[in-house]
Amino acid sequence: MAETPTPVRREGIPLGRIAGVPVVLAYSWFIIAAFTVIVYGPVLGRSNPALGTTAYIIAFAYAVLLLISVLVHELAHALTARIYGWPTQKIVLNLWGGHTQFESFTASPGRSVLVALAGPAANFVLAGGAWLLLTSVPLGSVADILINIFMWANFLIAVFNVLPGLPLDGGRLVESAVWKATGSQAKGTIAAGWGGRIIVIALAYWFLLRPLLAGEEPEFSLVMITVLVGGFLWMGASASIQQGTLRSRLPLVSAQALASPAVGLPATATVQDAVRYGAAGQNSVVVYGPDGRPQAVVDATALAAVPPAAAPSTAITAVSFALAPGAYVPEWAKGQELITFLSQVAGRHYAVIDHDGRVTGLLSQEAVLAAITGKRQRPDRRPQGQNR
Repeated sequence: MAETPTPVRREGIPLGRIAGVPVVLAYSWFIIAAFTVIVYGPVLGRSNPALGTTAYIIAFAYAVLLLISVLVHELAHALTARIYGWPTQKIVLNLWGGHTQFESFTASPGRSVLVALAGPAANFVLAGGAWLLLTSVPLGSVADILINIFMWANFLIAVFNVLPGLPLDGGRLVESAVWKATGSQAKGTIAAGWGGRIIVIALAYWFLLRPLLAGEEPEFSLVMITVLVGGFLWMGASASIQQGTLRSRLPLVSAQALASPAVGLPATATVQDAVRYGAAGQNSVVVYGPDGRPQAVVDATALAAVPPAAAPSTAITAVSFALAPGAYVPEWAKGQELITFLSQVAGRHYAVIDHDGRVTGLLSQEAVLAAITGKRQRPDRRPQGQNR
């Protein structure tokens, strides 16, 4: 009986493609749309009593205009990146505004800044266009309200996004400046992440703590917006710091440096050979297949369980567990290249080979993770089978 395929979880509503870039409206956007109608609708109604219930329709139109502004912002990122050959996977519009998801590419400090600042520049252009429309064309009351909202929304989006801290676009300027000065993108990312945290602290002081110290009570809507925006920025800044920290450790990820000593034996070898060449537990033993490629690793526990009298007649394959297909790496592999390869191979162990294809070591997933995260590695042990 055929298996029923697992349904793919959709992150939102596909809106089609713009300039070849897929655009997705995340379900979370409807939360911010409802929040805008509930909070801004009454405010608009009080300031313009003649509108009546139309104020709520205008408030929803305000949410849609914000969506359009964010879409133009993200398209500016994507189209500028295309100039440098950076492929865009998709644009997602969500609760926090939106983000442009790129595929793998090679960045440089200057190009990174230009792609980042293209978004705020697009919003400044929209704000300027709305200002020209307001000052040169007579408009009705509703149109005047909407265009005015559109102008200020784009102006504030642009100004807010050029603040010097990740995950805001202005953070890329800090990242690139430190990157250019030190030659390390990782240091730039960490610095820009801390810039983002400082921005959150400044926002919390200005909109929450300062009014309280002055004996005033902040508006509920302002408190909610500050908490939501501050929370989003703090999470993004923290993620940037973590990403930069992990990237700074990539040079430490070397197959040769992280592997434990190992020897290779053919599948025709016996347990006695494994004990002798394993040098009393000092080396792991990797088993070659008929094609000369690593195919298995001797399980230390199973090896120790074989009685000495049976060792000469017991095949080495009887005390081994299989490596995943292709689970071997050259000893000179390191950094992002090694991480990318290991992420595509199943299993927890990888044979390390030299230029002649001879096994020189055994690399464990735990050793790689320890090097990336900086967490202290447990004492090295002989492999005892694969996790399933």
